[in-house]
Amino acid sequence: MELKIKKIREGAHIPKRATNGSAGMDLYACIEQPITLEPGQLAIVPTGIAIELPDSGCAALLYARSGLGVKHGICLSNGVGVIDSDYRGEVCAGLCNVSDKPYTIEPEERICQMVIAPVLTPEIVEATELSDTARGAGGFGSTGRKEETNNE
Repeated sequence: MELKIKKIREGAHIPKRATNGSAGMDLYACIEQPITLEPGQLAIVPTGIAIELPDSGCAALLYARSGLGVKHGICLSNGVGVIDSDYRGEVCAGLCNVSDKPYTIEPEERICQMVIAPVLTPEIVEATELSDTARGAGGFGSTGRKEETNNE
């Protein structure tokens, strides 16, 4: 399998995995000046690259870097970024600051990670009934918390 990556801005970095076991490859901020995200602020940060996924059976998913999220409250504003197989524009990260302190994104800083994942494209069939399960239509919290189900 091959992932084609094109630099479309001066100073762009080709993404890479930190270790052989890394699921995601780091994406870098391709900016000329630092960007300070105040608490609650959103920003679209360019990476300076465009990609060509191998086929329509996969997508690129952008996730927060755990260090930025846990230590500084910097995460993706849409939870997970989805890059479709037919998109050829610049990959950008929508970041948000959910902490109570400003955070400054520096040029060439690693800002998120990209994972290439398979995509299932089932045939859509409208149904009048769905099969029954033990859970049924039970929604949020319907399976209980661990301590609620513990008999101690």
